[in-house]
Amino acid sequence: MSRQSSATSTKSRGVVGLPAAVAASNSNNDLASLFECPVCFDYALPPIMQCQSGHIVCSSCRPKLSSCPTCRGPLGNIRNLAMEKVASTVMFPCKFSTTGCPVTLLHTDKTEHEETCEFRPYCCPCPGASCKWQGSLEQVMPHLMHQHKSITTLQGEDIVFLATDINLPGAVDWVMMQSCFGHHFMLVLEKQEKIDVQQFYAIVQLIGTRKQAESFAYRLELNGHRRRLTWEATPRSIHDGVQSAIMNSDCLVFDTNIAQLFADNGNLGINVTISMT
Repeated sequence: MSRQSSATSTKSRGVVGLPAAVAASNSNNDLASLFECPVCFDYALPPIMQCQSGHIVCSSCRPKLSSCPTCRGPLGNIRNLAMEKVASTVMFPCKFSTTGCPVTLLHTDKTEHEETCEFRPYCCPCPGASCKWQGSLEQVMPHLMHQHKSITTLQGEDIVFLATDINLPGAVDWVMMQSCFGHHFMLVLEKQEKIDVQQFYAIVQLIGTRKQAESFAYRLELNGHRRRLTWEATPRSIHDGVQSAIMNSDCLVFDTNIAQLFADNGNLGINVTISMT
C-alpha cells in the first residue's frame, strides 16, 4: 500500500507542474505567431517593416510589394521598432519544425541554426546545379537510382575511381558511388577553370547524417612512377555538400600538371579506401 501511495503522490506532483510549462510554451507560441508575415507565412524578423496602419511584412517580401497585403494601404519604409524590441525576447521555432526539429531559439541565432539543421531537406548530392530535387535522407538513394542512373556503384571498402578524359575542356564533374559498411558514399572529382590553370578537387561524401559521417574515414591516393599523392579525412555528410570543402580546399586538390603525372592516356585512377573509426 505504501508503494502505491508513494507512486500516486509522485504522479500527482508531475501533473501539478505540467500546466505551468504548457502555459509558458503556449504563451511563447502566441507571441511568435504575431510575427507571421501575411505573404510568405514565415516570421517577420528584424528589420521588421510596416504599413502606415502598423501591419507588418518581412524584409524579404517588402521589396516585392506596392501596397500592404493586409489593408491595401500604402507601404513606406517604416520600421516597427516596438515589434523589433519584442522579437528580441521571443523564442522562435526552427523553420524545419514541421519535419521534426524541436529547437526554439532567439531570432539572432535562427538563421545560423537553420543553415545546418539536421531536419532541413536534403538536396540532390550530385555536383552542379542542374538537379533541384529535395527530400528526406531516406529518399536520397531512390532519387539517385531513378533520376541519375548513369552513376556507377562499386562494392567494397577499397576501389579505384576512374575518371576518364580528364583533358576535356571546361568545367567537368566525375561521380561514382561506393557501397560498404552498410552505407553509400559518393565520390566526386570536380574540375574547375581558374584564370590560368585548371584545378581538380576530389572528395568523398556520405549519404547520411553528420553524426554518421564521424564514424568513417577515407583515403584518396594517386599513384604513379615513384610518385604518390595522398589525402586522408572524414567524409562529409551530403547535408553539407562539396562546395564548402572546395572553397576551403578541404579535400584532395591538384592542378592539371599534377594530374598529367598520374594519368594514363587521359584517364586518371584514384584509389579510394573507406574505413571505420
